Amino acid sequence: MAKKFYVTTPIYYPNDIPHVGHAYTTIVADVLSRWNKIRGKDVLFTTGVDDHGMKVLETAKENNLPPKEFVDKIVPRFKDAWEKLNIDYSRFIRTTDKDHKKIVQNILQKIYDKGEIYLGEYEGYYCVGCEAYLTEKELENGCCPIHKKKVKKLKEETYFFKIQNYKDRLLKLYEKGFILPKNKTSEMVHRVKELDRDLSISRTSFDWGIPVPFDKKHVTYVWFDALLNYYTSTQEKNRQDFWPCDLHIVAKDIFYFHAVMWPAILMAADLPVPKNLFVHGYWTFGKEKISKSRGKVINVDELIALTGNVDSVRYFLLRATPFGKDGDFSEKALVERHNNELADKLGNLVSRVSGLIEKEGCKQNRKWKTPFLTVNVKKDVGELMENFEFDKVLNRIFAYVDSLNKWVQDEKPWEIHEEDFKRAVLYNLKEGILLIAELLWPFIPESSEKITKQFSSKNIKKGEILFKKV
Repeated sequence: MAKKFYVTTPIYYPNDIPHVGHAYTTIVADVLSRWNKIRGKDVLFTTGVDDHGMKVLETAKENNLPPKEFVDKIVPRFKDAWEKLNIDYSRFIRTTDKDHKKIVQNILQKIYDKGEIYLGEYEGYYCVGCEAYLTEKELENGCCPIHKKKVKKLKEETYFFKIQNYKDRLLKLYEKGFILPKNKTSEMVHRVKELDRDLSISRTSFDWGIPVPFDKKHVTYVWFDALLNYYTSTQEKNRQDFWPCDLHIVAKDIFYFHAVMWPAILMAADLPVPKNLFVHGYWTFGKEKISKSRGKVINVDELIALTGNVDSVRYFLLRATPFGKDGDFSEKALVERHNNELADKLGNLVSRVSGLIEKEGCKQNRKWKTPFLTVNVKKDVGELMENFEFDKVLNRIFAYVDSLNKWVQDEKPWEIHEEDFKRAVLYNLKEGILLIAELLWPFIPESSEKITKQFSSKNIKKGEILFKKV
């Protein structure tokens, strides 16, 4: 049986259409999904939306719609964006899905029956943007440090999950390398050691959520509900073997929920915890976090329109900044990479070699092996992919593209008089380009498939320009 690989994006709040931040996380998950398919693995890749919570409820009210009706209007925009970006997911999950509601209630009941949930009262500062309570010392001038908005003071009856009972087990989990990159671990170690209150996991101030099975006056806290989506997706027919998840990919603003709350819930429910959590940086505009309310946002349609090419967007977002670090979005940098790397380097190589083969033909001849094919690019790429160094992967592949371009320029195969040698050289160039297309397929699938089709044909022809310059 094929080895399994399960990767997830967070489920996004459907209070607005997806932007570059959502796109980045989802493209990374798609790249990893495709890479593991190339390696012969059976892959599960999930994404979706978090229908519940106060944030969605308030946005629905602003639009004079019931929350479910509002979300139903937004969800197609997410699916459309992922289709445009060539995202090949296995399941798009929503927290209003029937199977998810059943699983959330079953797990709540299980943890309650173990005596790990109790009734109490909570009073504190609540950030609707984070859907989380914050302590007074976490606030900045009375505002959430992430969303820069005033927090609400709330007081309500709530059920608490005894999360403090899991501090030691969480710390042991971190020691085993659960959090990636490793330099993020110390932050969560500190926060878990400082953890001095249990987790409020229900709400009575509104009813937009999954009812708590042992007390229908309460609805489940949005994060307790949302995190379980990853498990729900593996409980479909023939998918149980995918749990535990291999990799959750999240941005650093939801790091805490995934590193502390999520494994603690699974431990309490006697379920295996995920193997790894990768925390990546933000995409910023003018060094400020992407935020619609502050006019710092670019949606998926706007992204694609900058070059008119989906693969340019996918390529740029993974090439421009190391995975795990922040990146500042630049329209100029996107266009430059499209023109200089995709059009001038890759596009030029494909065009020149296909044109030469159309004119001269190509044929394998074991007598003439050209030196550039001895470069072990596949091994290098494999090692870098294992470390999630996507920018270095693309740099390595394009160094290989450069070496082929230089070889064509220096050796001038069109001037070779020996016909068998000339065709052997062009055959080896063709094989090099097919290798490039294979390695680039997770990143730029549409262009890679065009190259593969073109260079696998019995009659190779020059064809259309792959990347039109902007």
